[in-house]
Amino acid sequence: MVQEINIVVEKAGGGAILEVEDVIMSFGGLMALINLGFHVREGIIKAFIGPNGAGKTTLFNVITGIFPPTEGAVRFKGKPIDRLKPHEISRLGISRTFQTVELFANMTVLENVMLGRHIRTRSSFVASGLRLPHARRQEEEIRCRAMEILEFIGLAGKWSESSGSLPLGERKILEIGRALATEPELICLDEPAAGLNETETKTAADLIKRLKEKGITVLLVEHDMKVVMNISDEILVLNYGEKIAEGSPEEIQNNPIVIEAYLGGENGYA
Repeated sequence: MVQEINIVVEKAGGGAILEVEDVIMSFGGLMALINLGFHVREGIIKAFIGPNGAGKTTLFNVITGIFPPTEGAVRFKGKPIDRLKPHEISRLGISRTFQTVELFANMTVLENVMLGRHIRTRSSFVASGLRLPHARRQEEEIRCRAMEILEFIGLAGKWSESSGSLPLGERKILEIGRALATEPELICLDEPAAGLNETETKTAADLIKRLKEKGITVLLVEHDMKVVMNISDEILVLNYGEKIAEGSPEEIQNNPIVIEAYLGGENGYA
């Protein structure tokens, strides 16, 4: 039996782990985010919903350093990160997944998770290439850590299979596993249930809840309103790059502005 994955994050009294302040993101004349501001309490699941083109993925790209904001500030645990590179932000404790699964299809399930550990690697390229003793020890540590993660996400039995051979639901779960390999305190999940059947969606939702139980703060972009309403602690609604509502699932579900702008006048998703 593989030892339970050790990814418990020490909490700091539920304070703000992430702060986004007056962020503007423009691409030429297109305003993707407009004066966006919010904070994320530590240890919660916060969902971002809105129509296609509302700016949700752009927001994740800003948080993770793919796009520096045109204006405004992003702070992680009180420190500015809006001018850092993606790998620097990852080392600080933020990881993500993508709308389209970005796995290495010709690598095994285990190798994909091991690859996620590269930012925590201490051995030099030369030491690894020469197979020096400390490099071999580190590789074995990475392998063991990756197997712990596979056990946690339910894919340990498929460690030797090609990731490209997995069904979509398991590939999405594997991508979450690779993100966990970076040892994040905050993880951004971009549409983890998109394209999944009911059983796969439940598996993904259950895993997201277990991430929270382990102390990881989760930012979630998802169009499946049943998933969003059932697992989120807080929801922020975007429309054309602007925040139009923020609150608990119950508050969002009954907000007339949200119903009119996004939910189409119906709330039968509960």
